[in-house]
Amino acid sequence: MINYRIPAKLRKPLIWLVAIVGFVVVLRLTVFAPVQIKTVTIVKHDLTAQVYGNGTVEAKVVVPVSSKVTGRIEALYADQGDTVKSGQVLVRFEDEDYHQQVLEAEAGVRKAEAAFIAGNADNQKAQANLELAQKTFARMKAMGDKNLVSQQNVDEQSAVLTVAQKEVEHAAAVVDVANKDYQAAEASLALAQSRKNDMTVMAPNNGIIISRDLEKGSMVPPGLPIFRLADPTIIWVTAYVDESRCQDLAIGQSALIYLRSAPKKVFNGHVARIDLESDRVTEELEVNIAIDPPLPPFRIGEQTEVYITTALKKEAQALPAGTVTSKGKQRHVWAVKNGKLKSQEVVTGIEDRSGFIEILSGIDNDTHVAIAPPPVMMSFKDGMRVKVMR
Repeated sequence: MINYRIPAKLRKPLIWLVAIVGFVVVLRLTVFAPVQIKTVTIVKHDLTAQVYGNGTVEAKVVVPVSSKVTGRIEALYADQGDTVKSGQVLVRFEDEDYHQQVLEAEAGVRKAEAAFIAGNADNQKAQANLELAQKTFARMKAMGDKNLVSQQNVDEQSAVLTVAQKEVEHAAAVVDVANKDYQAAEASLALAQSRKNDMTVMAPNNGIIISRDLEKGSMVPPGLPIFRLADPTIIWVTAYVDESRCQDLAIGQSALIYLRSAPKKVFNGHVARIDLESDRVTEELEVNIAIDPPLPPFRIGEQTEVYITTALKKEAQALPAGTVTSKGKQRHVWAVKNGKLKSQEVVTGIEDRSGFIEILSGIDNDTHVAIAPPPVMMSFKDGMRVKVMR
């Protein structure tokens, strides 16, 4: 057996050579190894285009319940969450002053009524005196014409007749004034009763009390809300949508609604109203989504998310959304050919929440497209070597 011995002067260079070769092999197997990826091709997939918005549950009709007069709250007959009917008493104010005004006005009506009755009696008396004076004057004049009485007697009776006529005119004027005074007294009574009635606040319509803002003893000026009353028959979602997506929206489009209190439950709805003015700061547009059917137990102001369906397409050509990257306004995919990457621009359409995106043009149906975790795809470059995992 021949035993080869490496000369001592060659041992150190040989060790370095082996180390360098090993290092190169390690680099080739690690750092410079082709990136491992998977590939996909275009598939047929049903796609749904949706516009996202977030917002809150709101009542279409919310009425502030307030007083028309200044007063201090004496009693409250409703609280938050109560269902009330139109005309139901909700608040009563201290009304002693107005009660006294009503009593005073009632006394004024009775006084005016008595004056009217007295004036009417005087008028009837004056009418009777006039009739008597007319008859007496007629007889006296006839007797005077026959020289049975003196002319002086005729003149005296004529004067009596004139006085009786004036008394009738005066009595009629007194009755007219008394009638007007009576009407004024009745108007004053109606005003006093109206003011007293204003000390009781009633529900303007059927609804649910969603807030009680004041308590017993509060001094309330006119117009300050005491309650807020919501119409429970029209509860909808007020959502805010990016104005760049609003060109796809239309009244009647279906929507999916998710409430924060029930994130796994889907409520159906439809677009009921689209505002005509965007918010100049947030660049969002308000869209109202009616809930189908109406939401029975509701909480005004609850956070929601909505997805409005704007388009549907059956068996569209699609790729997983993770294969498509963006460069400015352009969309690209990484095609794999002969183990190398090539960036290809594509035109996309519907982006579905299921994770697929429509490919309108740019690649063929048999083009193999790279898919990998986002950090890996961020390192992709044209011509880069890759290894397709089967």
